[in-house]
Amino acid sequence: MLRSLATAAFALALAAGTALAAEPASPAPTAKNGMFVTAKGMTLYTFDKDSAGKSVCNGPCAANWPPALAVDDAKPMGPWTIVVRDDGLKQWAYNGKPVYAFAKDTKAGDTTGDGFLNGAWHIAKP
Repeated sequence: MLRSLATAAFALALAAGTALAAEPASPAPTAKNGMFVTAKGMTLYTFDKDSAGKSVCNGPCAANWPPALAVDDAKPMGPWTIVVRDDGLKQWAYNGKPVYAFAKDTKAGDTTGDGFLNGAWHIAKP
């Protein structure tokens, strides 16, 4: 009984961890319905505490706000640039501001992160 509970707890933890994981690295995000989205259509956001070219959302922050990762051979295009995160991964930035998805957005088009943390998070718009 104890072993099956431990197995169930591990499976639940694994499922929860993958739900918060960032999407695989991709080409530059696209605009849809007046906002930028990931390849899977998830809304992207910017964070007021980031500075141009630098993400400060790491660790637990990045678990809740998965960065929009760029493929290794991605190249800047117009207003889209690439920043190197503290963990060494490449992240897309729009006009110098890194962009992120929000773990609590469960389906394409959700915008539950807009205005989060006393207005510090904003939908990334063209």
